[in-house]
Amino acid sequence: MQRRSFLLGAAGAGLLPAFAQAQGAWPARPLRLVVPFTPGGTTDFVTRLVAAELPKTLGQPVVVENRPGAGTVIGVDNVAKSAPDGLSFVTVANSFCVNATLLKRLPYDTVHDLRPVALMGMSEHVLCTFPGSGLLKVSDIVALARSKPLSYASFGSGTSAHLAGEMLKAQLGADIVHVPYKGQAPALSDLLGGQVTMMFGNWPEFRGHIASGKLVALGMATAKRSVYAPQIPTLAEQGVKVESNSWNGLLAPAATPDAIVQRMNADVNKALAAPAVLEAFQKGGIASLSGSPAQFADFIQSEIARYAEVIRRANITAEG
Repeated sequence: MQRRSFLLGAAGAGLLPAFAQAQGAWPARPLRLVVPFTPGGTTDFVTRLVAAELPKTLGQPVVVENRPGAGTVIGVDNVAKSAPDGLSFVTVANSFCVNATLLKRLPYDTVHDLRPVALMGMSEHVLCTFPGSGLLKVSDIVALARSKPLSYASFGSGTSAHLAGEMLKAQLGADIVHVPYKGQAPALSDLLGGQVTMMFGNWPEFRGHIASGKLVALGMATAKRSVYAPQIPTLAEQGVKVESNSWNGLLAPAATPDAIVQRMNADVNKALAAPAVLEAFQKGGIASLSGSPAQFADFIQSEIARYAEVIRRANITAEG
């Protein structure tokens, strides 16, 4: 895979006046933030929180548009092929980096057709099942898989929940069928109804169902016990080394001017620091990941390399 660094001019913000003079004030029209998942998941939630704050600094409405499907490829491709006028952005998650290796034929070039704008948030993953599944701890999975078919849901092929499920299968040596959905919300609905056996999901959406007894937590997919759920043992404590989470951040079409990218980055960081967003993150168990476009670019490169190694070692396929 060919790669290059996403380079953003250090003086990019200083270019905005010249760009505005040549093209008219930016933004002159409403912005759209494409979410390549169904409504109701953490990525959608974070995007809408930020979108509600952005008009205060941008002076234009910001519309969130859900375009789920094909493991986020449909929504990402829509923005990759949009005009680079600073009016179209896409919120990507781990799947953006996973798909660079997992999918052999993408309609866009992961590195060259989009550019990083801003990181936003991160949610830890918890492995859950439904009451009555027969599972109370991770070690129960192997025994139960010998007597009945098991399945695990994911947000879609190529998502972090998909890879976490495949890593779990590889380490346990258990036969568990992957059932991909177009987002976390429909997958969670089927998990609650017992249509699928288990699922790696974002802590913010799962914690209420765990507290109410509608879901059973088998373990946190974290390196050490989570500050958000210290009462739940990690998978590592149970002999399974699977670490997984869902992060999200904004990308723009590759030819979007540096000045706009830098300005949008600054405004997203302001939105992340807004009291309403900070409160929602704290209540929801979401970590803020603000930073520069260059830092996000480095993060993406490291995630592509990390997931490529995971996919190679576990022999994961898109159909997995």
